[in-house]
Amino acid sequence: MTAPIRIKGFTNEVLKWKPWLDTVNVDTATQAQLAALDEMSPQARSSPYFLVLAHQPEILLQRSIAFNAIMFAPGGMPRAERELGATVESRVNGCVYCASVHAQRFEQLAKRSDVIEQVFEEPASAGTSPREKAIIEFSIKLGAEPDKVSVEDIRALKEVGLQELEILDLIHSVALFAWANRLMLNLGEPVFPADGS
Repeated sequence: MTAPIRIKGFTNEVLKWKPWLDTVNVDTATQAQLAALDEMSPQARSSPYFLVLAHQPEILLQRSIAFNAIMFAPGGMPRAERELGATVESRVNGCVYCASVHAQRFEQLAKRSDVIEQVFEEPASAGTSPREKAIIEFSIKLGAEPDKVSVEDIRALKEVGLQELEILDLIHSVALFAWANRLMLNLGEPVFPADGS
């Protein structure tokens, strides 16, 4: 097993997350809260983040439906590239927790971590192929300056082989994490594993 990546405060390690608001108690949760948690994932009932969001079960439910449709829908952009877009957006926004989760998912799907090291070091120059560089460059621009995205940016993605459905999937992934990062950054903080454990 390779050593964990730790660059500029970002990591591919499994982090915990400490909420700043009270969480829903699963033992006393309403049926609506439990259903919203279960829609997200089997692990949501033990996640402090989702247990905070469960205070508003209808919003969590809609968030879960959107998240699962955007990140896991078949066809379109390969899942690893959707995870790369999410990782880039999270890195640019400074969301250490989201960057770690989606870096791990990219690595599991792509079976490599080279581009993750590059994204953590300097997103603007990251990418191991023209396609990857274009995905990262677009993700940065869409996250940082959405009003500046133009038809030329879409054309640049097409020129490296992205099909229209793949481009739409990338836009959904980056836009989803522009929102998700802002929730997570303002509801709590990441907790790194203790060194040497």
